[in-house]
Amino acid sequence: MKNHGRVICGSFLLGFASISFFSGCSLVPRSSSHPADRNAFITSWPPAEGRGQLKLAIKDNIDMRGVITTAGSKYLAENSRPATRDAACLAIARQRNVQIVGKTNLTEFAVAPSGLNSYFGTPKNPFDTRWRKYIPGGSSSGSAVALAAGLADVAFGTDTAGSVRVPAACCGVVGLKTTFGLVSLRGIYPVEMKHLDTVGPMGKDIARTAQGMDLLQAGFADRYASAKAARPSAGSIRIGRLALKGTDPKVDMAIDSALSTTGFQVVPLDDDFRDKWEQARKDANTVAAAAAWVSDKKFFSELSVSARTKAVLIVGRILYPGNYLEALSRQREWQRTLRAVFRKVDFIALPTLQSTPPRIPPGPGIGVLEARMLDFQNTSAVNFAGNPALAMPVPLQRASVPVTSLQIVGPPRSEAGLLNAGRLVEAAVTRK
Repeated sequence: MKNHGRVICGSFLLGFASISFFSGCSLVPRSSSHPADRNAFITSWPPAEGRGQLKLAIKDNIDMRGVITTAGSKYLAENSRPATRDAACLAIARQRNVQIVGKTNLTEFAVAPSGLNSYFGTPKNPFDTRWRKYIPGGSSSGSAVALAAGLADVAFGTDTAGSVRVPAACCGVVGLKTTFGLVSLRGIYPVEMKHLDTVGPMGKDIARTAQGMDLLQAGFADRYASAKAARPSAGSIRIGRLALKGTDPKVDMAIDSALSTTGFQVVPLDDDFRDKWEQARKDANTVAAAAAWVSDKKFFSELSVSARTKAVLIVGRILYPGNYLEALSRQREWQRTLRAVFRKVDFIALPTLQSTPPRIPPGPGIGVLEARMLDFQNTSAVNFAGNPALAMPVPLQRASVPVTSLQIVGPPRSEAGLLNAGRLVEAAVTRK
């Protein structure tokens, strides 16, 4: 398994390094022409003052009738026609006449975890200072930044290997990866629709994220109310604590403190499960990269497609012939492993990221960062199983970024229970 991981990591680094070298400065993010929105939006419709409507932002790989779906790509922006109908996931929002305030920025074709976009401008992390510029996390970077800046109340993102939870973690907001197949993918620009892709809500806090989920699943508000009534306190909830190698000790301490303060029954998970989690993470990354090649190889020769995106596609091309099916052959066993764990605990808890958000490096260093992000994020194993997972901010002491992100993973279709557990954590750490 270690050799398998080294091959994948080496392929990513080789691909990114070679593309970065030959492309010169094309990987340096370009400034947006609309700095007021912090590069969060590709297209926006500011709401009228005083209407009091819920403000919804939509990731721009989700079709909206009459608007071009760019998927963060200059090529698609310049060569695509407006969508003829909404994506299926917008149906409830349309029925309720929710105010859509914009289509949010993302990494091109939703294939890179940094959140950087060299054409539309990189969304600005809310924790940026004059001297420190952090990645916003991807691919749903614009959705997270819009929420953190107060430009939207709720946002829709997509999550293939962590693309809702990683930007939520980087920007200090909440993101919910939904159960695979729960929300329709019709009208979504694909990365890996057969096994990984999901649509999920994001919000500034748990309450807003629950509102977002109610716009994606009919009757969710009642499910959430039932979950809160069934478990109004944390004492009866069993949390399996997964500790992963390579995590910043301060992050682990913050996660443990949040779980303890909330009052969960915490059950340590063993090394055997940790090893299986790591294998599932590698397999998910392999499947996602290979699928990106299958979905987007038709754009590889286009000059306006960014070098960073082409680097991802090169890696997918390398992995697809021999590694894709091999990785998928282990998916059912991984799902069985999780089912066995969830007979012993209600949820699994671990950090969303192994440390605070990395800074944006100069020039070719961005390419290497994209590759390393796959080891830095603890999200893709969840996608490989198809389970739901919540990412939410918890306080982090003595760090330049004052929060880290707790990830809570649940059994299939446990979104209401996850948000209730998140509600209990949020209340506990706020009181502390």
